[in-house]
Amino acid sequence: MADPARPMRADARRNYERIVAVAKETFAAEGVDVPADDIAKRAGVGAGTLYRHFPTRDKLIEAVYRDEIDGLAQRGFDLLEELPPGEALEKWLATQVIYVVEKHGLAMTLKASVDAGSEVFAWCQSRLRSAADTIVKAAQEEGVIRADVTGIDILRLGHGVGSAASKASEEDTKRLLAIVLDGLRVS
Repeated sequence: MADPARPMRADARRNYERIVAVAKETFAAEGVDVPADDIAKRAGVGAGTLYRHFPTRDKLIEAVYRDEIDGLAQRGFDLLEELPPGEALEKWLATQVIYVVEKHGLAMTLKASVDAGSEVFAWCQSRLRSAADTIVKAAQEEGVIRADVTGIDILRLGHGVGSAASKASEEDTKRLLAIVLDGLRVS
């Protein structure tokens, strides 16, 4: 990928974003073993452009994983700007559950492909924790959730309900989420 200290030209940024978007769709539909040349063709770029941005398959997988996690975290920050903190927390927890249910296979494949000690993995953890901590703190300051709840609790609960929901009906998923939310609220 280009030197991170130097901003990309607008056309290079568009190509990068298009490659990541196409790779995300392709990985979700066909798995991460799709040939890079197929991704380049579908993105409407040459193989050289793809390899200039992503010299290895691992770098492309890392970019897709980072983009997925960044979107999930950003949704939390956006909800906090749009809604009162308690509602933002509820919606973000539901968003996490939906993410786990809908993207479980892709997320697990991407996560397994990203080295747990890598800069990308550390960035993703930090980004999610920052969003979770920010929402939890705001909801606590509003007085709607317990003082002993942490951001990591919210991430674990979202993942847990999402994992359970993948084998449950929509009605059961809503009920599980309501139970968790009731447990987080101030008595």
